[in-house]
Amino acid sequence: MEKRRLSFWEIWNMSFGFLGIQMGFALQNANASRILQIFGADVHELSWFWIIAPLMGLIVQPIIGHYSDKTWGKFGRRKPFFLVGALLASIGLILMPQAEIFIAFLPALWVGAGMLMIMDASFNIAMEPFRALVGDNLRTDQRTLGFSVQTALIGFGAVIGSWLPYVLTNWFGVSNRDEDGGVPMHLILSFVIGAAILVVSILVSIFSAKEYSPEELAQFEDEMAHQETKVADANPKESSLLDIFDDFRKMPTTMRQLSWVQFFSWFGLFGMWVFTTPAIAHHIYGLPISDSKSEAYQNAGDWVGVLFGIYNLVSAFYAFALPYIAKKIGRKLTHSISLIIGGIGLISIYFVPNEDWLILSMVGVGIAWASILSMPYAILAGSISPMKMGVYMGIFNFFVVIPQIINALIGGPLVKYVYNDNAIFALVTSGVSFLIAAILVVKVKDVDDVIKQ
Repeated sequence: MEKRRLSFWEIWNMSFGFLGIQMGFALQNANASRILQIFGADVHELSWFWIIAPLMGLIVQPIIGHYSDKTWGKFGRRKPFFLVGALLASIGLILMPQAEIFIAFLPALWVGAGMLMIMDASFNIAMEPFRALVGDNLRTDQRTLGFSVQTALIGFGAVIGSWLPYVLTNWFGVSNRDEDGGVPMHLILSFVIGAAILVVSILVSIFSAKEYSPEELAQFEDEMAHQETKVADANPKESSLLDIFDDFRKMPTTMRQLSWVQFFSWFGLFGMWVFTTPAIAHHIYGLPISDSKSEAYQNAGDWVGVLFGIYNLVSAFYAFALPYIAKKIGRKLTHSISLIIGGIGLISIYFVPNEDWLILSMVGVGIAWASILSMPYAILAGSISPMKMGVYMGIFNFFVVIPQIINALIGGPLVKYVYNDNAIFALVTSGVSFLIAAILVVKVKDVDDVIKQ
């Protein structure tokens, strides 16, 4: 049996929850460092607080992937995880910028870091089942389109989240400065709006997407199952959480090769997310590295939000072009070229004369971001069994979070002791990391490429 070919809008609605998830991620990525600095964190400490994010992914996603593979009830297979993750993430979004209300019990910095942890754990609960759902529901020839649609929705959601603080201040007059030195109202309001949109977008996917039952999926398995993953499926009745370790050991060759590409891609992304605000405030705006509360610093932070929105907007539109480019030159070459453009974009931040030129740098980053969010997953999905789609998508996330954890541990000391508190060099390092990833793509075996012969 073959899976039903889905229309574009069916794929769009199935993945619509990603818009809300990435809006929350964008608010976090563009503003968490700023909020933590307002609460008292030094610039070289930021990466240590951000270690919470990848650590939650490392722990949560394989477990959620394993249980979403084994779950089937009246609410479906992946859908219950979407809903629970969205509700918990919305709580974290609302409370993080308002951590000072708990100051009678704990320092605001601790509470802010705790809310960051809740957000990331919850985003991960919702996110990997969404990626697995694309593998569940789409035929081989539609997977690149499916992951590209997800990437487009991620881009649109991230644009909204990244630009929201700037829009609230410059279009609606909401203050971007707190007289007492606390978190400005435009950030608090942005996070509340993000929480509401997250829940609504997840509900759209829950009510519009159809899921295949395990019995139906078993009939489709022969279209893409591979011997090395079928072995692990031979005894499903004896399955347990400990099987994750066995699945890790038996991961497909393509997945092992992609792991190195993912490592350097996400090492670079993490450095960009953590250090862009202090880097631009210091290197472009000329502010002291210790400044985290002045109006000029808040303006720099708002501009970083705009820049992050630009790279996500570029990624959203570039994502629609990816399936066509991949058909012409192959997924590997498409990904490699995209990473090279992104690496050049990050490195160029060091050389631009003013903040307006940073828009061009972010165009390059957006091209790489779109490819990072779709090409590796499209390549991976063709190499694993549908009965293990959830757990392998979760295990694949190891190679997303481990490089972030490593960067979190060494990024701060590098900035303090090697870069002399000049965070711009962390962005240059991220660009070089992208270029290394681009080289490593060449070694990946794409068993299911869509290139036209």
